[in-house]
Amino acid sequence: MNDPRTKVMTLEQAVDARLKLASAARKLAVTNGCFDLLHRGHAEYLMQARSLADRLFVLINSDESVRALKGPSRPVNAEDDRAFLLACMEFVDGVIIFRSSRCDAELAALKPDVYVKGGDYTVDSLDPDERRALLDARSEICFIPFVPGYSTTGTLKKAAEKGA
Repeated sequence: MNDPRTKVMTLEQAVDARLKLASAARKLAVTNGCFDLLHRGHAEYLMQARSLADRLFVLINSDESVRALKGPSRPVNAEDDRAFLLACMEFVDGVIIFRSSRCDAELAALKPDVYVKGGDYTVDSLDPDERRALLDARSEICFIPFVPGYSTTGTLKKAAEKGA
């Protein structure tokens, strides 16, 4: 297995890799999220996302943006650890940490062929700037249903109830 640390990229490295894919007529799928506590739902979601293209890049929220979105007790795992764990998955080809609360700049730079989001979203509920970047790039937008019973919030709630 290749060293997963080589899959954790800067945006500039990811754009270079994306340009090589495009020149080889290969499709790129991109998804994004916090991926704070990896669970089976994440794995199945990412595996399905990868099946939609030749390569899958995952944009993950920085620690600061997770705190802004989820509250002061999150993230549970630091951004470098979350990026490493995602990079260890064979169906993830690249991981990019983004610092703002939204990833519209990264989406505009990467111009994915396919953008993947969880089934709790619709085109109308996507962030307007992210949606605009995707429409400008002519990205296909796909929604993958959640695996029932798996969520980071649910896992944290269960752990708190058990006193873990």
